[in-house]
Amino acid sequence: MSEQQIEGLFSAEDIEKNKVISALAYILFFLPLIACPESSFGKFHANQGLLLLIVGIIGNIVLGIIPVIGWIILPIFGLVVFILCIMGLIGALNGKAKELPIIGKYRIIK
Repeated sequence: MSEQQIEGLFSAEDIEKNKVISALAYILFFLPLIACPESSFGKFHANQGLLLLIVGIIGNIVLGIIPVIGWIILPIFGLVVFILCIMGLIGALNGKAKELPIIGKYRIIK
């Protein structure tokens, strides 16, 4: 989905009211689900945060198991996950519903 299509799904009131709690989803993905369970904007960012957490955990496990090459790539992978986290956090604080690159198109939380 394009950014305009995604942003059309959320009301301006929902975005304005839940910006900060949605940004915190990139630190604790379940926070918007508890604090504002009716917010579709919060659910969107909770989904993005959960995807980022899953990718981070799986990537760390896989790269940690692979000797030498994996250990060399692991810090770069960690930096990429951190950058994606910051991108999502800034997007949520700005009231944007932009999917994260590569992983953002998947939906776990609907």
